[in-house]
Amino acid sequence: MAGRVEGKVAFVTGAARGQGRSHAVRLAQEGADIIAVDICQAFDRSPAPGSTPEDLAETAEMVKNLDRRIVTAQVDARDFDALKHAVDGGVEQFGKFDIIVANAGIGTMGDKLHKVDEALWQEMIDVNLGSVWKTVKAGVPHLLAGGRGGSVILTSSVAGLKAYPYMGHYNVAKHGVVGLMRTFAVELGPHFIRVNSVHPTHTATPLLLNEGTYRGFRPDLDNPGPDDLAPVCQTFHILPIPWVQAEDISNAVLFLASDESRYITGVTLPVDAGSCLK
Repeated sequence: MAGRVEGKVAFVTGAARGQGRSHAVRLAQEGADIIAVDICQAFDRSPAPGSTPEDLAETAEMVKNLDRRIVTAQVDARDFDALKHAVDGGVEQFGKFDIIVANAGIGTMGDKLHKVDEALWQEMIDVNLGSVWKTVKAGVPHLLAGGRGGSVILTSSVAGLKAYPYMGHYNVAKHGVVGLMRTFAVELGPHFIRVNSVHPTHTATPLLLNEGTYRGFRPDLDNPGPDDLAPVCQTFHILPIPWVQAEDISNAVLFLASDESRYITGVTLPVDAGSCLK
């Protein structure tokens, strides 16, 4: 089946690389035009290297090579005014608006929850929860104005469905995304706007596959790499794999964005290799 979101316009945050890039490209493959934003810089406490303006430009080229239109902007998703400006500009150019994919997020190393540094806590809440709310807030007026309904997909995590030790700040933010999703689903449903969340397990993107994460999981080794991380990650899953690929999450996003899920709303959809069963 092709053209599953043909003629629609999707707003994707965190689109410079990883899951966000994959979502933008997958939606474009199925006919959508894209409004793509990313902060294009590093977070001091994140083990992952920052995305760059060049990364966002590469995402744009990938979408254009699919013969779809894209507008991009370097935006911190914590900045509502900047998000609104990006959405408003994209809608002005494309003339419509149909899909929100609130994907931007970070992963940072923590401590036991009662010991987590306040600045680390606040950054996590602001990025992984507050920016999701602001992303939807920026886009919903255009969905309502269009009068055609729409689909909103929020990126949570397996950590939004269960808790992991030493990741309390992350757990709380990702659980909060579920609260946002359910509230938006109830409030927007009468307008045929559907709201759901996806819950990835470990995913093979720079947020996982980086030197800081390798050392965090394998402090027993002098120079750990992905092959050393893989056996640890595999213990989290029922299916015998260490991680999923970004496109596995994108396929779930595409389903929720398409009319195939036209009566699905308020759902937490794990893409987790069975992690929620453990």
